[in-house]
Amino acid sequence: MAEPTGADERRLRKVARVVLLDPQDRILLLHGFEPDDPSSTWWFTPGGGLEGEESREQAALRELAEETGITDVRLGPLLWRRICSFPFAGRRWDQDEWYYLCRTQQTTVARAGGGLTELERRSVAGLRWWTVDELAAATEPVYPTRLAELLRTLLVEGPPGAPVILETERV
Repeated sequence: MAEPTGADERRLRKVARVVLLDPQDRILLLHGFEPDDPSSTWWFTPGGGLEGEESREQAALRELAEETGITDVRLGPLLWRRICSFPFAGRRWDQDEWYYLCRTQQTTVARAGGGLTELERRSVAGLRWWTVDELAAATEPVYPTRLAELLRTLLVEGPPGAPVILETERV
């Protein structure tokens, strides 16, 4: 009998992420860092893994509320999908991420930490609204890669007719 081949046998974690836009078309991102190395930082969209039998849409809204305190939102279409793999907090995370458009009038966010998990409390420094131009000029890594370009296209062309499959990303 053949032995499992590790990466081939690993199941991808199902993740729902939110591209949250305010009335000025700014996007809300969280500022993350490696718990064991706070100098390793990046920006990323709200979201996380599905719990129990919830749908991706339910997970997107739950994660958004937990991570930002924002609940007054209108969930839009699925924009993008990507497979990614990255090291974080002493392990490798292999994820199948779905990105949903979400609009809000609510621009006041809770201090990151209110609904965060213990690991998130040790790895999220805060939140910030970004214009597409600010995002394009960011000096820290932003995930998904090419977010500024993807956001610019979204703002000019509107949501795609079908979800765009982004390049697989391995960090």
